[in-house]
Amino acid sequence: MMTLAPQTASQPTEEEDAAMPPRADCIADSAGGLTFDMTEPGDSGDTHLVLRHRDGRQEVRLPLAPAADGRLRAALPSGVELPEGRWDAYAQTADGEPQRLTPGLNDLRSLVDRVPSGARGHVAVRIPYATKHGNLSVRSWLRAPHAEAGELHIGKDELGVRGQVFGVALTPDAYVELAGRTETGPLPRAEVHRDEASFRFTVAYARLPEGVWELWLRPAGESGPRVRIARLLDDIADKKPIFTYPKVTLETRDGTVEAGPYYTNDNDLTVAVTAVTP
Repeated sequence: MMTLAPQTASQPTEEEDAAMPPRADCIADSAGGLTFDMTEPGDSGDTHLVLRHRDGRQEVRLPLAPAADGRLRAALPSGVELPEGRWDAYAQTADGEPQRLTPGLNDLRSLVDRVPSGARGHVAVRIPYATKHGNLSVRSWLRAPHAEAGELHIGKDELGVRGQVFGVALTPDAYVELAGRTETGPLPRAEVHRDEASFRFTVAYARLPEGVWELWLRPAGESGPRVRIARLLDDIADKKPIFTYPKVTLETRDGTVEAGPYYTNDNDLTVAVTAVTP
């Protein structure tokens, strides 16, 4: 006589499996493109992968075509513009309601130590990631030109930065501008040492009043573009909680302060100077 084995908690029923949100695997390429693979839904009709910007006003629809093993595939080529911001991913069949996608396997190896050519005059970065609610989203940057922050050196009273610029040439007039979010006077500058597309500079903390200071590269001096220095060319969508740096305490003409670098929610390099209460 044949008996049925009891179902364990790790084996979902058909009803539970049908209720689970669709999942997509992502593969990133070094040029900035993304490929999405997902299980074919049971509904009939044309299926699209939909990317919606968090501002609610922009949407990109990518057709999902049959691939191997009964799966569907959508491609976001690097040449298709994806404006900067966070994009939530959905699957939509025919005129049905879009379903929020959850992340599967993300193959982001090609993003590690990526060096784009910069030949197009801009750098496009797209990094898929899991939100705090467990959904699939894509973080996109489109910088023209772009100044990539590399190694940071934390000194006892200064910050040393190495970087590389894309989409614009460094000239002998290049310098770094520090823009305070609340300052209205002349902006402090840092001298740039250049080697072709690579650059380095030092920020002396004692020169900065209390506040938050954004770092901008002026590759051609005052007459050229103003380029925000950021760290984008890797596989980490949100640098702020990952890349943390020690703060230093020093005496300035305004008193004792703590100073140190950090990356913003947009992965832009910033320096914070905070007064220390006696």
